Parts: sequence; structure tokens; C-alpha cells
Amino acid sequence: MSLIAIIGGHGKVALHLSRILVQDGHRVSSLIRNPAHAADVEATGATAVVADVENLSATQISEYLAGHDAVVWSAGAGGGNPARTYAVDRDAAIRSMDAAQLVGVLRYVMVSYQGARIDHGVPEGSGFFAYAEAKAAADEHLRGTALDWTIVAPGALTDEPGTGNIAVDTDTGGVAREDVARVVAFALDEPRTIGRFVGFTGGSTPIPQALAALA
Repeated sequence: MSLIAIIGGHGKVALHLSRILVQDGHRVSSLIRNPAHAADVEATGATAVVADVENLSATQISEYLAGHDAVVWSAGAGGGNPARTYAVDRDAAIRSMDAAQLVGVLRYVMVSYQGARIDHGVPEGSGFFAYAEAKAAADEHLRGTALDWTIVAPGALTDEPGTGNIAVDTDTGGVAREDVARVVAFALDEPRTIGRFVGFTGGSTPIPQALAALA
């Protein structure tokens, strides 16, 4: 049994993830900004923890992470406001990485997206530009830490029921949020995902097999 912290615990992927982790015998602390979301989180079996990471320092965030075995970043500003996108998806994410290192929680899984990279190619005038920039910066910072990191990078997200199967390193296609959560859950316990950017979509390979095949 592990104690896992999920930052952004009321998101759709995070709610699937906390349910899966609890069913697998883990304990989950689910950090949320809005106290009104606590009931939804706790219905999955996780413990809701109200902590607005957007407005907390790395030291303050570390107090919520101390004693955990792993951290999953699944938070996001939700787009629409570039300033808040940078504040959450870049700055708060980076502070969470620094916080994890402060208290020695070395296993860290970032939920990103398939096209995330410094040379993402999104035009500056696009409404997606701030998100692409923020995620690229956060992922790049993570690569430079001493954490045992994995970047989980799904294609376009859907709300269809998960199949338990994916295709790794494909360029196009959608994937169910439930399967993204399954990938995160398996990645937490799969050492071969450490230090890897795992791009994937829906596919035909069972998730454990797909992740175990990573070099």
C-alpha cells in the first residue's frame, strides 16, 4: 500500500485515478481548491484536502506532500485566461516539484498532453498558446529535477468508457480519460516509465503490457 497525493483532485482524470488507486489498495490524498468538491472526491474513497496550490509557496505545498510515497500533478487552470494558465499550469506545477523534493517524495507523475514540448509550434495568436507554453515549461523543469519523474502525455481526451488498451508513441487519436487514469496508476508502479515522456492514444495493447515494453 502506498500513500499518493493527487494535485487537482476534482478533475475528470483525477477522479477516475483516485477510484482506481483506492480499489488497488492505495491511500489517496486528493488536493482540491474548492471545498464544495470534497464530497465528489471522497465518493471515490480518497481523502479530500483543501489546498489552493495556485496561491501556496513550495514550502507550504511541501507540508501537504510530506509523508507521501508519490505525487501526481493533474491540475490545470482550464484555459481561457492566459495569466491564470501560467500561474497554475506552469508556476504552481513547478512549485509542486520543488515541494516534493523538499520533503523527499521522489516519485512524481505529471499529466501533460501529447504535443507538449518547447518547440510545440502553436501560434502565439492561438487561444491554446498559453497552455502549450506553460506545459512545455513545466515539463522541461521536471526533466531537470532529481525526481523519479514520468510525463504521461495522452492524445485528445474523451469521456467514453475506458478499454484498458492504448497505443504508445502514436501521433494522432483520442483516448478515454479513464484510460489516462489507468496509465497513471500503472506508471506509478512501473520503474521502466521513470525518466520517460509517455505519449499515447487509445489502441489495442493492454496498458500494463504497453508500459512494460518501454525501454
